[in-house]
Amino acid sequence: MCSILIIQCRSEKTQSNIVPAVVAENITHTPSSKPDPIPEYIDLDYVMGKFSIESHKMLARIDKAYADNGNRYMHKDAYSAFKEMHKAAKSAGVNLQIRSAARNFDYQKGIWERKWKGVTLLEGKINADKTYEDPKERAEAILRYSSMPGSSRHHWGTDVDFNAFENSYFEMGEGKKVYTWLVENAHKYGYCQPYTKKGPERPSGYEEEKWHWSYLPVANECMRRVDKEFKNELIKGYLGSEQAVAIDVYTHFIRSINKSCL
Repeated sequence: MCSILIIQCRSEKTQSNIVPAVVAENITHTPSSKPDPIPEYIDLDYVMGKFSIESHKMLARIDKAYADNGNRYMHKDAYSAFKEMHKAAKSAGVNLQIRSAARNFDYQKGIWERKWKGVTLLEGKINADKTYEDPKERAEAILRYSSMPGSSRHHWGTDVDFNAFENSYFEMGEGKKVYTWLVENAHKYGYCQPYTKKGPERPSGYEEEKWHWSYLPVANECMRRVDKEFKNELIKGYLGSEQAVAIDVYTHFIRSINKSCL
């Protein structure tokens, strides 16, 4: 992993019960032989997205001033930290607009099945239904950029997509300014880029997503629940879901993220 991406999340590799990350760097933690319990609401159904976004007690509607529409939600703690980050970015001449946030199982199922059936083209040009006859190959092709329902970090309400969905946007002009600011400052507010460029330290998983950032103080609690209870066999209920076991989605996608975000 290139050094600039390791820097971005240096402060999140602390205990997962830090709240909020804005003040995390000034807190001294006493080592404990037993980790704190995972919050009760972060159960298996929560981490697999099996809940109503609009009515969940820990999710807040995102104000239209911060998003591309007024019907997006995210975890309350992640939202509070984001607003602080947005304010700081704005003062530096950088505008962060949320393009996607919390998605439950049903929402992710819609994204997945449209791609599976070829209704939505992969990377804007590939019809998965016509191109990949083998179901495992089709699932792997979709998994380059989209999670299988039940395995997405967007279920947790901690992960947001900023400004655009193409890496090229963040490599020049205004987009590069946005990305550079995030790399240098997002860690101060608890945010980390989970899907960095693949290489020796991240050989599998989703392709690089410069737009996707995760609020670690809550996301790491969700990952603890995943590590404790999630199994590939639990993924079911939609076209291609049976491929989760053959692909080992847990190892090669859920856990295969930027190590600085773990």
